[in-house]
Amino acid sequence: MAVLSRLNRSLDGSHTALLLFDTLHGYLHPKDKAKAQFLQEKNILGNMQRLLQGARKHGLITFYAIGAHDADGSDWVERLTDTDMNLNPIGDQPPIPAAIHTGTAEFEIAAEIAPGPRDIVVPKHRWSAFLHTDLDFTLRVRGLDTIILAGGSTDVGIASTAFAARDLDVGLVLARDACYSTRGPNHDFFMDRVFPRMGRVMSVDDAVALMAPPPAARG
Repeated sequence: MAVLSRLNRSLDGSHTALLLFDTLHGYLHPKDKAKAQFLQEKNILGNMQRLLQGARKHGLITFYAIGAHDADGSDWVERLTDTDMNLNPIGDQPPIPAAIHTGTAEFEIAAEIAPGPRDIVVPKHRWSAFLHTDLDFTLRVRGLDTIILAGGSTDVGIASTAFAARDLDVGLVLARDACYSTRGPNHDFFMDRVFPRMGRVMSVDDAVALMAPPPAARG
């Protein structure tokens, strides 16, 4: 699958989709003031909007992978970990519960990047957007073999989804300035040291510049 080879750099809608990961209201409009300020300074939501606008202009389908976890914890498994998500020792506390639950205002996709009529919402129950979801099937039946991936967190769900995409032979573009992590240098580490071996890392502007309508729609 050489869709992103040196001979073919187009991200046209005949084979490319946009995948927005965990773009929920609770994540993009966090109650934590420090996180909210971080997202604002990095213009994460604005960059996602530009990416989505580019996708819609050029006829790309957008997939929304959202963590759908019940408040009663019935779809979550406690696992033995040394720390919580911020590397704080957890002691005897239950490790890493789901942060956002279905049926809450936080669970809604952020209004600024809400799905359109052609877009597809993919509920997920683990970090990877591919694990036990119909994402891979839905991409393939539409002839889509490449995804532009954006969202958060870079070191959690984005990383897990990127590894899964690579192992499924799905072409991968990481929109660097539309992904984020609030955990120290983790974002830059993945973008600089991990993802370039799995796909292409580029800015929103560069990704949009490579987008094009499907050939049949070009007239």
